[in-house]
Amino acid sequence: MPLAAAVAASAVVPPRPPPPPPRRARPLRSFTGLILTRDLAALTVARCAPSPPAPAAEAEAEAVAVDEAPPAKPRPRRYPRQYPGEAVGVAEEMRFVAMRLRNPKRTTLKMDDTGAEEEVGDGVSEDASASEEEEEEEDDDDVVEEEEEGAGLEGEWMPSMEGFVKYLVDSKLVFDTVERIVAESTDVAYVYFRKSGLERSARITKDLEWFGGQGIAVPEPSTAGSTYATYLTELAESNAPAFLSHYYNIYFAHTTGGVAIGNKISKKILEGRELEFYKWDSDVELLLKDTREKLNELSKHWSRKDRNLCLKEAAKCFQHLGRIVRLIIL
Repeated sequence: MPLAAAVAASAVVPPRPPPPPPRRARPLRSFTGLILTRDLAALTVARCAPSPPAPAAEAEAEAVAVDEAPPAKPRPRRYPRQYPGEAVGVAEEMRFVAMRLRNPKRTTLKMDDTGAEEEVGDGVSEDASASEEEEEEEDDDDVVEEEEEGAGLEGEWMPSMEGFVKYLVDSKLVFDTVERIVAESTDVAYVYFRKSGLERSARITKDLEWFGGQGIAVPEPSTAGSTYATYLTELAESNAPAFLSHYYNIYFAHTTGGVAIGNKISKKILEGRELEFYKWDSDVELLLKDTREKLNELSKHWSRKDRNLCLKEAAKCFQHLGRIVRLIIL
């Protein structure tokens, strides 16, 4: 029994103590006193300063890095290689083309006034060089050389009266075409070359009338002259710089090599008669110089592509003129 009573007594749960009474909230006297006794400015000064925003810090770091970095070296400017005669004008560039055609196996030419050597191969654009290699024939080069400088030893070629008249007929057709285009075209570029004093059509007409009076038949233009006249007409409508290249080189070739050929013809088959084709009312060198200066001034407004086209057409011009000159000895 005593054991059972002990177990029963241990099983009885003692009562819980009552909860403590609630505490009443009181104001913090110490904090209130601090606010009343301390200066608010002191609290503001004691506060930590805000950190700068991230973008401003990055910009400042970049500025410091730029100041410390060594200055970058400027890239050197690359200028395109200048063509021979380019500083003077397109007429001078075409003169180098003519010199190259007369000297196809030479790579350099000496200038008479300075004695310095100039590379002739650079005077022609890549397109012009390719065109010359594909289209030029050795016979045409020889004839062009004769027309430009009047080369050729006595006995190398013997002109015929019939062939020379054919040459005059084809030349008249070419000059008729060029002078008609310049006189009638509405392109402002052609206006500068009207009434230049170099015109040949009317004078060739007088020579052909004289040959007709001598009983020599005057034929129709050959294929060489007709083909070239048609080409000039089409070119004048599509590209003024290209046509003016032919215009200048036709007169240039006639006033240089053409006059030399005329002198030989006069001595060989005309008994010294001077034809109207080789006469001018004033100094032909001054007339050609005036035309050359106008062309150079006009070419200042052309692109390098247009100038390269002029060089290419200059080579074609000498090819066509060479075919017409060959009529003299056929």
